[in-house]
Amino acid sequence: MTSTQPPICNYEDSDYQTRFWEQGGRAYEDRAEATALQRLLPESGELLLELGAGAGRNTPRYTGFKQVVLVDYSLTQLQQAVQRLGGNQRYIYVAADIYKLPFVEGLFDAATMIRTLHHMAEPQLALNQVRSTLQTGAIFILEYANKQNIKAILRYVFRKQSWSPFSTESVEFEKLNYDFHPQAVRGWLDESGFSLQNQLAVSYLRMGVLKRKLPIDLLARLEAWLQPTGRWCQLSPSVFTRSQAVGETPKAQAGTFFKCPVCESNNLEPYGARLICKKCSREWPIREGIFDFRIDPG
Repeated sequence: MTSTQPPICNYEDSDYQTRFWEQGGRAYEDRAEATALQRLLPESGELLLELGAGAGRNTPRYTGFKQVVLVDYSLTQLQQAVQRLGGNQRYIYVAADIYKLPFVEGLFDAATMIRTLHHMAEPQLALNQVRSTLQTGAIFILEYANKQNIKAILRYVFRKQSWSPFSTESVEFEKLNYDFHPQAVRGWLDESGFSLQNQLAVSYLRMGVLKRKLPIDLLARLEAWLQPTGRWCQLSPSVFTRSQAVGETPKAQAGTFFKCPVCESNNLEPYGARLICKKCSREWPIREGIFDFRIDPG
């Protein structure tokens, strides 16, 4: 943990949704994540926080929740989510820094963080922030990139890579792209106030030759069969976890929602197309229906 602002991976103006998901041959990975979410998500709930929501690819899968708050640092990614999902009152769009979340404590009864933790230089700090927004007993679905996967193990055994997949240290394989060891992630969750309930091994079949040769429906069936093995061993490139928020956290007071990420006051008042913090006078714009709480948008 550091006292300075950790670096942020910003997808502003990126064509990630189109290039990686829609045109990148990722139908298998998308189905695998849908299966994992279906297994781990509560059947129903009031208010779900989706961290790293991007363009809203997974958002329609949270059907059991009355309202979903989409958070991403990139304004343009959230604009794509608005185009995909519409201005439905069921969705609230928030541009924010995960290290300084603009929500009062104990607000949400569930949260998800999919394909996001691997961009965190300070994952423990990020998880602490997530926990502060959750009620006691809330469910948290976390996905992370697993350094102890079969491919990494084989590469290490045959001396194709220098770093060990068995050590608990994180490995930064590209700038702000990290693989984490399952033991380290479990420790961070525990220290942040989460009790681990379940783990799924996801995307074992993430290999080009298999995706080219096998029908997607067959891959999806095999995936569904393999995922529960994650309860006993985590050797897949992606791991999904379900945890419960433990410890005492007061439920958010009625009528409170946002807090100022600078001074942490919840006394924010609407004024035109912005919110004004009555304590520190900081103004937070609302851009085409997206609440912008980024301290330094750049």
